[in-house]
Amino acid sequence: MAADAKEFETVNSGPPAYNEKIEDSTAKHDEFPGDTGRRQSVALNIVENPLKRKSQEQAVSDAREWAEAHGMQEHASLFGRAALVARDPERFERIGELEADELEALKYERDHKWHGSKMLWYSISLCAIGAATQGWDQTGANGANLSFPKEFHIDQGAKNEWIVGLINSIIFLTAGLIGAFIVDPLNHYFGRRGEIFITALCLTATPIGSGFAKSWQGLFAARFVMGIGIGAKNATVPVYSAEMAPARIRGALVMFWQLWVVIGIFLGFCANIIVKDTGDIAWRLQLGSAFIPSFILGVGIFFCPESPRWLMKHGKMAKGFRSMVKLRAHKIIAARDYYYSNVIYAEELRVAGDSNYFTRLRDCFTVPRIRRSNYGASTVMLAQQMCGINIISFYSSSIFEKVGYTAEQALYASLGYGAVQVVFTIPTLFLIDTKGRRTLCLITFPLMCLFLLAAGLSLLKTDGSRGEKIGPVVLFVYLFTIMYSLGEGPVAFQYSAEVFPTIHREQGMAWAVCINNTFAGILGLTFPRMQTVMTPTGAFGFYAGLNLIAWFMIFCFVRETKQLTLEEIDQVFSVPTKQFIGYEIKIWLPYFIKRHLLRKKIVKPPPIIEKAESADSIPTA
Repeated sequence: MAADAKEFETVNSGPPAYNEKIEDSTAKHDEFPGDTGRRQSVALNIVENPLKRKSQEQAVSDAREWAEAHGMQEHASLFGRAALVARDPERFERIGELEADELEALKYERDHKWHGSKMLWYSISLCAIGAATQGWDQTGANGANLSFPKEFHIDQGAKNEWIVGLINSIIFLTAGLIGAFIVDPLNHYFGRRGEIFITALCLTATPIGSGFAKSWQGLFAARFVMGIGIGAKNATVPVYSAEMAPARIRGALVMFWQLWVVIGIFLGFCANIIVKDTGDIAWRLQLGSAFIPSFILGVGIFFCPESPRWLMKHGKMAKGFRSMVKLRAHKIIAARDYYYSNVIYAEELRVAGDSNYFTRLRDCFTVPRIRRSNYGASTVMLAQQMCGINIISFYSSSIFEKVGYTAEQALYASLGYGAVQVVFTIPTLFLIDTKGRRTLCLITFPLMCLFLLAAGLSLLKTDGSRGEKIGPVVLFVYLFTIMYSLGEGPVAFQYSAEVFPTIHREQGMAWAVCINNTFAGILGLTFPRMQTVMTPTGAFGFYAGLNLIAWFMIFCFVRETKQLTLEEIDQVFSVPTKQFIGYEIKIWLPYFIKRHLLRKKIVKPPPIIEKAESADSIPTA
């Protein structure tokens, strides 16, 4: 934070992606006449549209020249009009140069939030199906934990507890420590689509290999390779989705990733139950069935366009625009989004200069704007493991069996856990872009702490009927899962995929995936032994405490990004960390306590970040 404090000296010294070019303004706390509950104040920091620095004539001229310079002469006039729309997107109806069909398309987009091209929906949906691989594998191993340790004679003793934990966790350790860091070269040489196809092949073959394992060492080897594929896929698919999605619904569309992770969890539990009566090969079928979504992903990705921003990054401007046209409902919308992305990207390039993989990775820790986004992404990824959800995802069948369920009943109870995740992830599709990523996490983490602690304490009840002993445990596990599904679950990968600049997106996402999967691996490795040493109640209580620590980390380091373009997010992270935390502690927290806990009608303080057009719309006293 000391470094952040010095950054006030460099305000306005460079392009918007990296420097402190956010405009400071005096906060005014005047009330609206006759209304003490509304805000009339100016944001402390304004998210600026860089095209507004130019006159309309200059913006049009620059856009036309850019189109002609990159082999798009036939679209020069289109990009000129698109530049005017991008310059003032809220007041496009005042632009007289727009053609009638373009004006109608922009109006329809404004009035129909979920409007988009068929290819956009197809591409986002296909990527979401790819997310099911991870969830399906987790639950396949969850059910297989009831059987494969006995077959390989590793079901007794402290050493064997570590072996079982290692087999469960190795896919996450290799995903975080190997898979995440081969993303940049794979993306560089094969593109987003090519990288996804390669990882889909890997994740089709390795579950089948797991099913044919003849020893625990063979099972370990198959899952070792599977983890590399999972890490590479996890670091690319959310980025690919984020780069295709419009800003107004990017959170909801990219959140399909989490929705399909939990659908994969649910389908994996379904597969566990379907094959439970197949005898000794049941666990093999449970592990092997995870190839299904990866196979669909590998075949379907051939029909998707390449990421427009990836093509832009590699100098293929005309091809990138053709890709964007497929992903938008009208050419004027495609030209607006594509040209605005290029304006910011060009400034990023001037700052980054000649960079390579290692210098870009270093930038994630040394360049102030990127370091702050790394704070946020690392926080939400680490918090996903700190909250304890994966002790349920990995070991719910074993946990339920230990509290008194039969193996079959434990599988059905786990199926209920998967169903709860699916059902309560769906509302977040609509909440993530209205309530926001940060708000959802701050609300749900304290409740997750409460319910996980209650589940752990319920394990202490040893008398009474089986229903009296088991019922509270299952209830509180389900309530905990509901809170996770409404907050941290959908936010983690969504947030990490959108907060890094275009140039550093692969490295930033790779680091975030490394954090997430490495700690998932540590969790999976340690929990079997933790249950023995600390007792299940102690283990649950330990993770309940971590929820409170995670809440504090989110409060300090996670900034709101709802309904901002990927380029405007650059400016959100230009606010120094010291200033951001000071605002949250000194202004936002006192307001929240007085307004929502003490129920006082007080004026809402100015936000620390606000879009320029929103700030302009607030009348001044």
